[in-house]
Amino acid sequence: MAKRMERLKEGGVTYAYLLLYIALSSGQIFFNKWVLSSKQINFPYPVGLTLLHMLFSSVLCFILTRVLKIIKIEEGMTSEIYTTSVIPIGAMFAMTLWLGNSAYLYISVAFAQMLKAIMPVAVFLLGAAAGLEAMNCRMLAIMSVISIGVIVASYGEVSVDWIGVVYQMGGVIGEALRLIFMELFVKKKGIRLNSISMMYYVSPCSALSLFIPWVFLEKPKMDSGVTWNFPPLILVLNCLCTFALNLSVFLVISRTSALTIRVTGVVRDWVVVLLSAVLFADTKLTPINILGYAIAIAGVVAYNNHKLKKEASGTNSDVNDNANNQEDDDPDSRIAMITQK
Repeated sequence: MAKRMERLKEGGVTYAYLLLYIALSSGQIFFNKWVLSSKQINFPYPVGLTLLHMLFSSVLCFILTRVLKIIKIEEGMTSEIYTTSVIPIGAMFAMTLWLGNSAYLYISVAFAQMLKAIMPVAVFLLGAAAGLEAMNCRMLAIMSVISIGVIVASYGEVSVDWIGVVYQMGGVIGEALRLIFMELFVKKKGIRLNSISMMYYVSPCSALSLFIPWVFLEKPKMDSGVTWNFPPLILVLNCLCTFALNLSVFLVISRTSALTIRVTGVVRDWVVVLLSAVLFADTKLTPINILGYAIAIAGVVAYNNHKLKKEASGTNSDVNDNANNQEDDDPDSRIAMITQK
């Protein structure tokens, strides 16, 4: 009975973290949309908003790791790794946030989430080009289902602003490149960082990458006398929500896996799509919208299931190889490998 209660307690904590992630992720999307497009705030500067997020994250990560020393930064980072891996990841992260937030100025939150469903296609194609993914009939079929679903959902959109579509697709490509760089970083450099450590290294790079376009694209508009308003309290809350979202990702991954985040993201996307129809006047869902998005999500679920089986088989293969290699040399290591399996 005690073990059963312990399992129930552990399961309850895990589901609480998942719900926290869904709430924070959905809330941040709506929060950013409100800040960028509402008349109450009147701050239509997506680059500036994202730059504030990254500066806030950089300062807070520095305080947590170097001043208060609550979280330890993993060792192994070198100037060569930072230049060739961390800076590209930071630049792509900045590109993703900049273009994704810019899309909210032109298209609805629901339509933006529908377009994001094409993400696995971009990741797969770029991964195949980088030699990280293998072309096969099953994956091509899954990618086709996702693509068809997104096309159908787009066809059902009442009003399509192609500027917003271009921004959103640019953000998708940026996120896909970031994930590719992350995978190369882990596989080739052999360094695994928790979420806070990654943000500690990546946030300053992203802030610098955003500062340059902000100076040329948005700062002149902000200095030209155009009225804009961003109350300090709203600013701090928005930045805190962004940081809390990154922390919730770390909590979920620490108790489950990165794949769980992807699967939970599917639930989050449906929540965002349906709630946006209630919260925002510019969102009008049509039956074709919902049908197309359902087809795309079915493809995304199939993709996640394929990745789960692939990762599971790869893990089992690695454990067996390690156990076989250490079997004759170290009986204690053999026991450890069997226990891990």
